[in-house]
Amino acid sequence: MRLEDYLQPDFVIGELVSESKPDVLAELIAPMKARWPDFDDARARQVLLDRENLGTTGIGDGVAIPHGKMENLEQIVIVVGRSLKGVNFDALDFKPCRIFFLVLAPEHVAGLHLRILAHISRLLSDESFRHAFMSAENDAALWQVLTAAA
Repeated sequence: MRLEDYLQPDFVIGELVSESKPDVLAELIAPMKARWPDFDDARARQVLLDRENLGTTGIGDGVAIPHGKMENLEQIVIVVGRSLKGVNFDALDFKPCRIFFLVLAPEHVAGLHLRILAHISRLLSDESFRHAFMSAENDAALWQVLTAAA
């Protein structure tokens, strides 16, 4: 499984400016709305907030993996963001989140959706990957880190 199968360069945000969970989610959704003008960004925000209400996707070590399933979505989409200052995302370890992997999937691909989430979780459990991710100097370098990851 390769991240670039579901991630595109314009879906990588090297410096998130948002300072709250709802604003980070909106900022992560924005590239999808820019790419697909008919994309229902309001529905996507609601799906993600509903998932957050079930339990935080801030898993610790500065990482959050907001995710959800949407009807009318044709493919799994990953958007990656980085917050240099960190955002309170109600993480399990109570620390700010700096690395965000948003995953939206169509309703009918539950198995693949879970495999992608597991792959991202394994990748983000690697301290050297997290360090390289946070140390990337620009969006192009960040893309290189992401595509070099197995």
